[in-house]
Amino acid sequence: MRKPRGTPFPTIIDTGWHPLMNGGAPEWASGWGQDSHGVFVEIAVHEITQRLRWCPAGRFLMGSPEREEGLSRERPQTEITFTEGFWIFDTVVTQALYEAVMGKNPSHFSEGGAQSPVENVSWEDTQAFLERLNGEFSGLSLILPSEAQWEYACRAGSDTPFEPTVAATHKGMGLTAEEAKFGNEKKGPVPVSGAPYRQNAWGLWHMHGNVWEWCADLWSDDHRGANPFGKPRLESGKGGRGRVVRGGSWFYPARLCRSAIRLGYLPVSRNFNIGFRPAGGPLASSSRPGYGPEDCGPDPGTSDKPEASVVRGLGRRAERGEA
Repeated sequence: MRKPRGTPFPTIIDTGWHPLMNGGAPEWASGWGQDSHGVFVEIAVHEITQRLRWCPAGRFLMGSPEREEGLSRERPQTEITFTEGFWIFDTVVTQALYEAVMGKNPSHFSEGGAQSPVENVSWEDTQAFLERLNGEFSGLSLILPSEAQWEYACRAGSDTPFEPTVAATHKGMGLTAEEAKFGNEKKGPVPVSGAPYRQNAWGLWHMHGNVWEWCADLWSDDHRGANPFGKPRLESGKGGRGRVVRGGSWFYPARLCRSAIRLGYLPVSRNFNIGFRPAGGPLASSSRPGYGPEDCGPDPGTSDKPEASVVRGLGRRAERGEA
């Protein structure tokens, strides 16, 4: 395989935490770089490119505080520590990507276009997709995120009901129809990225609303007994055999699209407002774990370096199989 091309990362990169500290990316990456939202890598499946964002190591409180108009299933708030960062898709899986991998499009809203989220997929369908996609790339090991990973990525360092970069109008305390796709005034999801919507602080699209997102965890009635290091819950206790979904959807009100919201569905369930967003394991450890929303990990785009140096050119790998 041809060696990566592109400009090496400059010396201003802090190698104490940077996931691409060696100046290169995993063998499965077709592109990589850094912008004001942080570090990213890409994979190319046929002619479709999917970006993954880096979530740095850190610590946060999972669930809703008593002051928030939350539900008992979101409590008690539980401190979670990630000793290593992880990758996560910047969008949910699109209909185009799902069809490229699986050879079919099960979506109820298939007329929405290639960049609409794939929905009407069960938890078991996601496992088949991940197995097939991982098999296409040496070293790729995508999984569904744990619900702790999902909420950590959604919050991106915030502790308000909604991530405030997205929910800017009310500084994270409320959500408007211009900021997220929720409610049932117009049926169906919107494309996975693009205006008028915004990415969150870590570069992730539509973590509030649009479609629910499957997580790895078995359902439990609340957060008691959650793994303190964010690993998925694989024993359901009294919660039954359901699997967790996160994020809300176009069909639900804003209150049910908060960062802490969680529901459970049977793993065989297919629904026109449930999709999924894969995640990947760490590439490198962070030596700078955070201790709360104000310090939950470094933001590569907010250092004292000039703004012009924030955006990197992409390094590109040759297509698999080339000499």
